[in-house]
Amino acid sequence: MATITEWRASLGLSEYAQRFTENDIDVSVLRHLTDQDLKELGVSLGHRRKMLAATAELAGAAALPPGHLSPAPKQRDNAERRQLTVMFCDLVGSTVLSTRLDPEDLRAVIGTYHKCVAETVDRFDGFVAKYMGDGVLVYFGYPRAHEEDGERAARAGLALVEAVPKLKTAADFPLQVRIGIATGLVVVGDLIGAGAAQEQAVVGETPNLAARLQALAEPGAVVIASSTRRLTGGLFEYRDLGTVTLKGFAENVSAWQVLGGSAIESRFEALRTATMPLVGREEEIELLMRCWHQAKGGDGSVVLISGEPGIGKSRIAQTIADRLAGEPHTRLRYFCSPHHQDSALYPIIAQLERAAAFRTEDTAEQRLDKVEAVLSQATNDLMEAAPLIADLLSIPTGDRYPALDLAPQKRKEKTLWALIAQVEGLAAQLPALMIFEDVHWSDPTTREALDLLIDRVATLRVLVIITFRPEFTPTWIGRPHVMLFNLNRLTPRQRAEMIVLVTGGKALPKEIAEQIIDRTDGVPLFIEELTKSVVESGLVTVAGDRYAVTGPAAPLAIPTTLHASLLARLDRLAPTREVAQIAAALGRSFSHVLISAVAQMPRIKLDDALEQLVSAELIFRRGIAPDAEYTFKHALVQDAAYSTLLRTRRQQIHARIIATLESQFSEIAATQPALLAQHCAEASLTAKAVAYRLKAGQQALARSAMMEASAQLHKGLDLLTGLSDGPDRQQFELDLQLLLGMTLTATEGYAAPVVAKAFARARQLCQQLDRPSQLAMLLVGQASYHFIAGELALACQESKELVDLGEDRNDADVKFQGCTFSAVTWFHVGDFVAARDYAERAMALFDPPHPSEAWWTQNPYVTALTFSFRSLTYLGYLDQARARREEALAQAHQRQHALTLAMVRCISLLTLEHIKSDPAILLQRAEEMRAHCVEHGFPYFEAAALMSSGHSLSELGRTEEALADLTDALAKYRATGAVTVVPLVRTSFAEALAKAGRPTEGLEQLDEAERQIEATQEGWTEADMYRVRGELLITVGDPVAAEKCLQKAIAVARGRSAKLWEVRAATCLARLWRDQGKRAEARDLLAPIYGWFAEGLDTPVLDEAKLLLERLTE
Repeated sequence: MATITEWRASLGLSEYAQRFTENDIDVSVLRHLTDQDLKELGVSLGHRRKMLAATAELAGAAALPPGHLSPAPKQRDNAERRQLTVMFCDLVGSTVLSTRLDPEDLRAVIGTYHKCVAETVDRFDGFVAKYMGDGVLVYFGYPRAHEEDGERAARAGLALVEAVPKLKTAADFPLQVRIGIATGLVVVGDLIGAGAAQEQAVVGETPNLAARLQALAEPGAVVIASSTRRLTGGLFEYRDLGTVTLKGFAENVSAWQVLGGSAIESRFEALRTATMPLVGREEEIELLMRCWHQAKGGDGSVVLISGEPGIGKSRIAQTIADRLAGEPHTRLRYFCSPHHQDSALYPIIAQLERAAAFRTEDTAEQRLDKVEAVLSQATNDLMEAAPLIADLLSIPTGDRYPALDLAPQKRKEKTLWALIAQVEGLAAQLPALMIFEDVHWSDPTTREALDLLIDRVATLRVLVIITFRPEFTPTWIGRPHVMLFNLNRLTPRQRAEMIVLVTGGKALPKEIAEQIIDRTDGVPLFIEELTKSVVESGLVTVAGDRYAVTGPAAPLAIPTTLHASLLARLDRLAPTREVAQIAAALGRSFSHVLISAVAQMPRIKLDDALEQLVSAELIFRRGIAPDAEYTFKHALVQDAAYSTLLRTRRQQIHARIIATLESQFSEIAATQPALLAQHCAEASLTAKAVAYRLKAGQQALARSAMMEASAQLHKGLDLLTGLSDGPDRQQFELDLQLLLGMTLTATEGYAAPVVAKAFARARQLCQQLDRPSQLAMLLVGQASYHFIAGELALACQESKELVDLGEDRNDADVKFQGCTFSAVTWFHVGDFVAARDYAERAMALFDPPHPSEAWWTQNPYVTALTFSFRSLTYLGYLDQARARREEALAQAHQRQHALTLAMVRCISLLTLEHIKSDPAILLQRAEEMRAHCVEHGFPYFEAAALMSSGHSLSELGRTEEALADLTDALAKYRATGAVTVVPLVRTSFAEALAKAGRPTEGLEQLDEAERQIEATQEGWTEADMYRVRGELLITVGDPVAAEKCLQKAIAVARGRSAKLWEVRAATCLARLWRDQGKRAEARDLLAPIYGWFAEGLDTPVLDEAKLLLERLTE
């Protein structure tokens, strides 16, 4: 033999040329090929036997050395974590045999039994790991996984309990076995022992469970664990054994006996028992129904449905079948099987047997009668068809029909035409729907039959639906009556819809639902199984009409039902495993440059492995190496590759990634600290992981990405449990708690309990560590909490401490912060002059860039500008206030800081309301502001936006909408823990109630506002609260009390130098006196305060006063 090409040709196996070339197999390595090697190349069982026999002849041997142990997989450098289905098979009565038989005879019996087990297991692609006298340990899912390993194990078990009693041995009674099967996570692949005693060890609970279940089984029985039962679904008939007590297991275990294959004809129906509605396939269903209507008219067609596993091919076919259930037609369904790819016409034979309703106890004559009954539905002439179909079904015809005297090829041709004639006859009577599922598993003869059928369909009343996976290449595309659907993944909206359907209408927590949407990549099966897994795992619990999390949300694990399927895709490319694992550790996406630096392997080897992963569509590539970028096709495929790594190996890879990023990719290290934190945590470099989480939180805070900042800081705090207590750990916690407190003011509200808790812990740590440098940040945080919580005295005290601290240290930045926050606190107390002065001092001290800008949740300089224009507004300097307001808005937009922008816009809206600007314009701005706050997760300012929209709606006469918004605003403020500003909400509420014709209820709201102002000393709205009370008292007909309230409003406003509040109250009282005939008194009251204003005379509130004054002088 000159070349390997000639050697394959001599065996008639040239079809494997490409696989041999891709795996560098030439003549020199032929003698070293094992059965497992050929199996990993995808060579069928029969062809493997041919090749192994031929390679043995090359070595000058008549046969391979005897032995029944499965060929050992290639030794790997590392063990792996894998989901494995373990079968433990035990020979019943071996002790009795040992007392009855000569040792040599017993040896022969055991050998025959072992051979039977090995051959049976090999048929189902299992791996015999170890013989233990009369016991055999078998793995399904190692060294190569299959998507149906649980099913393979159960079928192998059933085959063994049937085959072993039929063995001819020296025993004087039939042998029997008992079998236990379990599925679970194990560590597999460690080579232990040496020489003949060497074995692939499995560590974990699963093999022990399989052994215990085997001991529980009766002779001739196959018992499986619940973990395997979930994988096999409705493929088998079972006997529920209930929960059983097993030695070594703390809790009782559920067990089932597998009785045999089920009568369910469809694998899809057997494995997907839930009646899930179809989501996102409306167009495909509509088109198929249109094809059906055309087929009924005689224009037959073929629809090919291609898609990856779980994408919904079978569900579409099932939906069409269900849609047609109510109209007359013939339905023919054919199911290809992964276990019968070498069985000629298996799906057609299975369909005929189902149609004939064969029973186990039927005689050959009864079966022939049933076949004739089936065939007679399509034709009256059975003389040719009946013997051909009976022969296909292995039914002897006896004397009823002449014997078939045909050459094999001629017999096949006639049989295929007989099958086509059967379809033609059925379609002549009723329209026919034919569904061929999973044609990628079809045998060659079935595909020949499909060729003939598709050639004939165009003129028949037939719709043929054929489903298959993308690796199958159909030869029928391009014919006018053949249509191809390539199913796309579901959109995020459709994924969310499907999640709700799986949970029965109960919403999952947002963070869990988002994980499912992200990690399932729009594959319906993945969505269904991952959602079920979450619901059944105990991660969530029912809370009314939704689910709530029971603990911290962790990354979702791959469901047991998907694990084998995902791992099988990787195992088909075993040589690329190391590269796939490194890539999985890098993340969903990675660059060629990065994996090259991390992998530390020859460029040719790496590129070849990446090319194989791309060709297998496990990863996608964009660009050309070395500039290429790669992405895992499915997040769950990435998870599956990563899950096989042992903890120590994971740590090594992640440590290498960290070292590479820090030394060679400094830009990534600087801009993506969260990524490095994740790698550090996986590498058990806990201190570095905390430092990177802190940096990620700081970056997010600087970008006003508050929810992201909160998440990073919480992750950093969670990591602290891995560090021993001491100054370093305490410093980390102080830094994290300080930033977290600042961040939570935005995401939860300034006065939320979690904010107080974070700052209290930070203060404790600050004192323990004696860190005066961080005291300023802490005082800002605590002052923020106390002033919104209504503890204004404390807030003022902390603001003063901050100013004093800056003076003591001669620290301009700390003085700037102290002045800025003093402006905030004194404004709410109602000392507008002090607030203005502090804001002016702060602006004078500001010299960018200020360190505090990096950690204030709202930009401190813009905050100073804001409280400057706010104070100026109520002091009556309206043009100056307008200029400052515009400057503050411009600065906020320039900084692109979402929370700062929310603050400025909300406060701007309030001041514009109080000078009585156009409510229609203000309503539009309030709605825009609310959308901004919802988008970024700012509940405090969302409440402020609702209050503004409520006020504007009330001014526009839309009182019911106004009351709804104001009610919502009050509830949202309370939810954040806010006390300050609530009197203002109640005052707006009272005005809206009065406009709605409910002034008495409005007065009750004002009573609450007054009590709160008195309790908290939040005096900035006190004057306006009395003004509104006066107006409501006029409405209810109590002018005397109204006059007193309005006079008090004026007095309070004058005491606070609040000219805006004074002119509004004076206008109301002047109007009351005018109506009472006191025109002179009204004019004398209003004229001085209006005359005081030297600017802002075009504002609506002063226009109103001016108009009233003019009428009073007429």
